[in-house]
Amino acid sequence: MIAKALHMIAGDEGFRPQAYRDSLGLLTIGYGFMIDPDHPGAIEMPEHVAWLWLSDIVNRRANDLDAAIPWWRRLSETRQAALLDMAYQLGVAGLLKFTHMLDALRQDQFEEAGKHARDSLWYRQTPQRAERIIRILEGTQNA
Repeated sequence: MIAKALHMIAGDEGFRPQAYRDSLGLLTIGYGFMIDPDHPGAIEMPEHVAWLWLSDIVNRRANDLDAAIPWWRRLSETRQAALLDMAYQLGVAGLLKFTHMLDALRQDQFEEAGKHARDSLWYRQTPQRAERIIRILEGTQNA
C-alpha cells in the first residue's frame, strides 16, 4: 500500500531537482517538498536524508575530478578527501581555478601547493576551513 501511494504521489507531484515556486508561490523542491522557510507547513530535512544528499553530491564531485584531473587519485586518501572538500565548497570548476596549487600537488610539492592555496580569495573568505584543508594537503594534519 505504501509503495503504491509513493508511486501515485510521485506521479502527481512530478520531480523537480531544483528549487522552484509552486502554484501558490511557495518554495518547493523534489516531489513537491515545500521548503519555504516563511510557511509553517514547510518540511524539515531529516539528517539521514541530508547525509544521502551529501553522499550523492560528493560522489558526483569525485567523478567530475576523475574526468578533469585523473592524477588526483594517486594522492593519499587524506589529500583526496581534502580536494573533495574543496570541490564540494567551491564546485569542481572553482577548484580547477587553483591551477598553481593543483600543478604543485601533481608534482608532490605539497608546501608549494599550500602557499598557492593560502594566496586566494577562498582562504580569505573561509580561513579556518581553508587552513585545515591546506594543512591536510601539506601533510601536516590528518583529516
